[in-house]
Amino acid sequence: MRNISVNALGSLPVSDQQIEYVERKGIGHPDSLIDGIVDATSHALCREYIKKCDNSILHHNVDKGLIIGGASKATFGTGKITKKIEVIITGRATDRYNKTRIDVNDIAKEVAIDYLKKNTRFLDVKNEVTFVSKIAKGSSDLTDIFVRKGGAKAPLANDTSFGLGFAPFTDTEKLVLETERYLNSKRYKSAMPSVGEDIKVMGLRDGKDITLTIAIAFVAKLVKNMDKYISYKERVRHDVIKFAEKLSGKEVKVHINAADPEDSDAVYLTKSGLSCEAGDDGSVGRGNRVNGLITPFRPMSLEAAAGKNPVNHIGKIYNILATEIANDIVREYQGIKVCNVAILSQIGKRIDNPLNLNIELSTERGVNFDSLRSKAAYVADRRLEDISDFTVDISLGKYKTF
Repeated sequence: MRNISVNALGSLPVSDQQIEYVERKGIGHPDSLIDGIVDATSHALCREYIKKCDNSILHHNVDKGLIIGGASKATFGTGKITKKIEVIITGRATDRYNKTRIDVNDIAKEVAIDYLKKNTRFLDVKNEVTFVSKIAKGSSDLTDIFVRKGGAKAPLANDTSFGLGFAPFTDTEKLVLETERYLNSKRYKSAMPSVGEDIKVMGLRDGKDITLTIAIAFVAKLVKNMDKYISYKERVRHDVIKFAEKLSGKEVKVHINAADPEDSDAVYLTKSGLSCEAGDDGSVGRGNRVNGLITPFRPMSLEAAAGKNPVNHIGKIYNILATEIANDIVREYQGIKVCNVAILSQIGKRIDNPLNLNIELSTERGVNFDSLRSKAAYVADRRLEDISDFTVDISLGKYKTF
């Protein structure tokens, strides 16, 4: 019998509180870029291990990385990067299997180059970025735990740690997430190519009033003068207002590049559409959680999920799993206002049998809470039973980590 408990939520749901903050760092934010690079590196290592190591994924955690911002000059109509952006990838990974050598650092560099090419439009990756990979061998004790099996179904936890998840999103959370996706969509970039990939959306809900403050790195060569810049900002603001009203049914206040001075040309212009060209650094784990958001009024792990191995690293598996369990419960049963899921592992114990899995529920008025206890526990137990298939899906990149 697994250690699953279901309890009533002991606090007021966020949607019923007066104030709510929600943040999303877009795909071009330096924290998101480095998260994407290291997670793509993990996926590539998984593929290489399976190919060369008897269909097995070997121990690795490449969850440490930095983007060190460069320097640039950007003004209306033109921009130039004067000091290269530096990408540093580090962590631990097995580089040998019997007599087969795995070039983990070469793989990491190739992945980083490919990732930046695919996720930026105006960055000259070959000439404006340098790449350093310093992935070393893993510690013997953690590698040993990784290799040992807890029976036929599940590996052993790498650490005594926890993962957290919740569902459903509030209106503010949905709006913040989808606004960034909208502005970074191919369709919007086609309509407004001057909008760079580095976009950060901060949402504030005060009662029923929602305010979005959005930072956008505009592409200098596509903005000819101040009048154009002002008109593009206003166009984006108008588009977001329309998008938000359609998505949420509410009138939303929108501010674009609030730091722009009114009396000078020192506005948010970049050569590449990225703030990291001019000194803004990025670090793994400083950005979005596995659900794509930063939600300080919700249960939220500080764990950096990106880059961790998908086989037995609790910091990755349980944060994604907790989120999926919460979504499953809300999707399958009516009348649930909030579902929080917390999962705690114990190092060296099977990941399909955590030390504790706790579910907190807040229900709509008139819903019988007791009737949901066994149902919610069943959903969690079912997910744990299938955890090996779940970790395979993580290794294939089917779940986002930021």
